[in-house]
Amino acid sequence: MATEPLTERHRQLLEVLAIAPRGRDVNALLTLGFKLETMADLVQSGQGTVRAETVEEIGSKIEVPLVEITDAGWRSLEGLTTRRRSPRPPEDQ
Repeated sequence: MATEPLTERHRQLLEVLAIAPRGRDVNALLTLGFKLETMADLVQSGQGTVRAETVEEIGSKIEVPLVEITDAGWRSLEGLTTRRRSPRPPEDQ
């Protein structure tokens, strides 16, 4: 995908990630209808990244994979959202 243009589904995923500053749980993204392949495309192209966050629930700890938008993802999204403001937060926050 690195040399291919973004599909509509990639753009939609970037928009979902853009409103989640700490990333979105992979399972939540799957529930929203995004495929693992779409998430992997963004990560492979450098527009997204995956990190594990440890969560403690009822005395046990689990690692939850989170997908986050990268600066490259923001740039791609800004280039695709010419008719509306980008959801990117201000740099000074």
